[in-house]
Amino acid sequence: MAEEIKPAAAQHSSHPASHAGAHPSTPAREPEPPQKSRVAGIAALVVLALVVAGGFVLARRLTDRKALAAETEELAVPTVTVIEPSAEKSADELTLPATLQAYTEAPIYSRTNGYLVRWYKDIGSRVRKGELLADIDTPEVDQELRQARAARQQIAAQLQLAKSTAERWENLRKTDAVSQQEADQQTSAYQQALANLAAADANVKRLEEMESFKHIYAPFAGVLTRRDTDIGALVAAGSGAQTKPLFDVAQVDVLRVYVSIPESYAPSVHPGLKAALALDEFPGQKFTGTVVRTADAIDPSTRTLNTEVDVPNRDGRLIPGAYAQVHFDIPLRTQRISVPVNALLFRSEGVRAAVVGPDGKVHLKPVVIGRDFGTKVEIVSGLGPSDRVVINPADSLSEGDTVKVAQGKGE
Repeated sequence: MAEEIKPAAAQHSSHPASHAGAHPSTPAREPEPPQKSRVAGIAALVVLALVVAGGFVLARRLTDRKALAAETEELAVPTVTVIEPSAEKSADELTLPATLQAYTEAPIYSRTNGYLVRWYKDIGSRVRKGELLADIDTPEVDQELRQARAARQQIAAQLQLAKSTAERWENLRKTDAVSQQEADQQTSAYQQALANLAAADANVKRLEEMESFKHIYAPFAGVLTRRDTDIGALVAAGSGAQTKPLFDVAQVDVLRVYVSIPESYAPSVHPGLKAALALDEFPGQKFTGTVVRTADAIDPSTRTLNTEVDVPNRDGRLIPGAYAQVHFDIPLRTQRISVPVNALLFRSEGVRAAVVGPDGKVHLKPVVIGRDFGTKVEIVSGLGPSDRVVINPADSLSEGDTVKVAQGKGE
């Protein structure tokens, strides 16, 4: 067995030597195994697939980012609903809302401190000028008056003594029994006593006036609309924040009505113009009034003319505080339009309407409001019948903002 292995070993050892002798400088190169070639090809394919997938993901992200930016830019433009102002039916007279007011109304306060003894008139009572309304018990004022009268009597007695003394010293001066200085002193004492008596009389008069305020009288003829006191209540003098009126009297035989006339109609309103009042509680009836005065100036905040209308009310059917529609006999020849109340922006610089122009930009137009129809208001000036007015405009809407108009008309 050993002998068979040796020639093989010798043959194996001699083979490299003989091969080296044939090519001493170049070693022999063995061919690569087929498995390594396949692994390299697969690795190259994987790398290529990863590069392609990465490029696809990157392109997808860029596309999504551009789409998101476009969507964000589109959403940044607000979408608004617009309407066109509606035309109002023409009429032959101007009708405006107003509130009835008493011709004269005054709260009645106490001028003295005390306790209410009795009241003679209650709410709804008709009173005449100077009629007694209530009595107040004023013990402190009564005591002060008695003390002032007693002090006056003392001063009056001192005055008599000072007068007689001054006369005696004047006679003694004629005989040179006393000096001129002593006579002048007695005369001065008499003059001072006169002044003290005048001051005492003024104090007594003041307290008598204060005591007279214990009786509350009606300052003018009218109706008692409020009574805020009762028997035994402590009454404080004055009309400050800590005091409240005892009564409230209103003169209602004539009522005042203040109406805000739009600027475009102001030239047609003048004293003497007739007006008719319509109230819901008197359907089918109208009460005639007359324009007695105007402010003769346009209010810059409302662009209206404050106008007073007096309405006779001798039968007392009309009540102060009632709501009325005032009709003026003024022909209206101008085109009148109206918009919903929620189409207006009430800002510090005035009332504005947001109008969308042909370029899609917002323009805030100043408008003048006329009559109030409830859900709609009349626009006297500032808008045209073809303007596209934004409904429910956002408070952040500004001049020149770009908007997108929703399809269809707003309601």
